Amino acid sequence: MFGKKNSGFFADGRQTLEQSDPEFIELFSNFAYGEVVEAEGANHPELTDAKRSMAVLAALMGCQGVDAFAMMVPVALDSGVTPVQIKEIVYQGTAYLGFGRALPFLKAANDALHERGVATPLEPQGTVTADAREAAGEETQIRIFGEHMRGFAHSEPAETMHIRQWLVDNCFGDYYTRGGLDDREREMITACFLAAQGGCEPQLTSHVKASVGVGNSKEFMIAVVSQIMPYIGYPRTLNALACVDAATK
Repeated sequence: MFGKKNSGFFADGRQTLEQSDPEFIELFSNFAYGEVVEAEGANHPELTDAKRSMAVLAALMGCQGVDAFAMMVPVALDSGVTPVQIKEIVYQGTAYLGFGRALPFLKAANDALHERGVATPLEPQGTVTADAREAAGEETQIRIFGEHMRGFAHSEPAETMHIRQWLVDNCFGDYYTRGGLDDREREMITACFLAAQGGCEPQLTSHVKASVGVGNSKEFMIAVVSQIMPYIGYPRTLNALACVDAATK
């Protein structure tokens, strides 16, 4: 799925990039789909092709690479990522990127699924009611971040309490309680959203710590950051690795 021959899926609709920019495609493909995939330090036994694809999709959302995202969805499907998981990545991205930046990816995901003959809407994945979302969100926060999150929604200062309540009932109550992805996968893709968009290093450090807390090792997170490097560039990759180091000390 991630071999050196994947350059064939690059196209601009008229002339393929392999035709217009053969040197670039060879350079990028040999690196991203050869060296990066095969490097010992960039791999982990639990980083399957499916999880690698999920991390790349989340990173492409974070760096606003919608064209590359559209190209990668079929690769992700072939790697074992389900249509539900692809949609859940996009849905959760809304909490970390905002609706304006997530919407193009929802459209791209739908187009790619329709081309594969997948009918939408998919099977509903919601598990909580409107009345239960705050309590469910708090329990999710506690499970992922620890007992100190209990009462977070109603903590001081009062003038920003509504934002903390939204974090609990919307971010964690609406999205993290959905089916399709488990805690480890949701924290992995959250780290990719944050690493790829940059400027979110405090939040990234917190979520890497949470990711390790739910079972993703430091070595796994280094492998994840390594695999998304070709899509987010070196500066944000180095910042992300610094956050992994800080979170795991």
